[in-house]
Amino acid sequence: MSLADLPPEAFRKADPSPDPLFYRQPRFVTHIDDRAIAALTSFYREALPADGRVLDLMSSWVSHLPEEVRFTEVVGHGMNGQELARNPRLDRWFVQDLNQDPALDLPDDAFDAVTVCVSVQYLERPVEVLAELRRVLAPGGQAILSFSNRCFPTKAVAIWQALGGDDQGRLVALYLREAGFERVEIRTLQEPDRQGDPLWAVVGTVGTAG
Repeated sequence: MSLADLPPEAFRKADPSPDPLFYRQPRFVTHIDDRAIAALTSFYREALPADGRVLDLMSSWVSHLPEEVRFTEVVGHGMNGQELARNPRLDRWFVQDLNQDPALDLPDDAFDAVTVCVSVQYLERPVEVLAELRRVLAPGGQAILSFSNRCFPTKAVAIWQALGGDDQGRLVALYLREAGFERVEIRTLQEPDRQGDPLWAVVGTVGTAG
């Protein structure tokens, strides 16, 4: 399947109002439970390069990065400046509505990894955004997109809400492939059960020259 096969309404939202209105009030809460957070942090510990340059896209007041790992720089992006200003892991940050303008004012090959935590479901132009992530990643760099079964339902795109966890993972993998990532892998970080939030990650890797 190609995204070109989907009707335009696949990326519409129940609440079509501008996103900055929805996010103007800070939310100092976590959007997955402690067990899922621990699973994500453990995966970051395995996947993110120590001393690497990290872009935390669609971030908030927490990034779930392993506390003991130091990175050369962590740049944050989000929709609420008050949340980002409270995030102790960010060296610098910026606010931008990616649904309005997916182009990032960041140089090519600037990062070794990009994280997108439980937010991919809100992107109305996902391939354009992920193509920008591929551009700003250095050769061999990875984009790690994690998601659970929770969301703001009025702001998640229609196709996301029509799918379940495994199919959502395949959808994100399709986004990454169409954005030009050479290798894409779906990982289950926390199995769906009755104990808490499930968690998946889809990892796209940029090819290396030669």
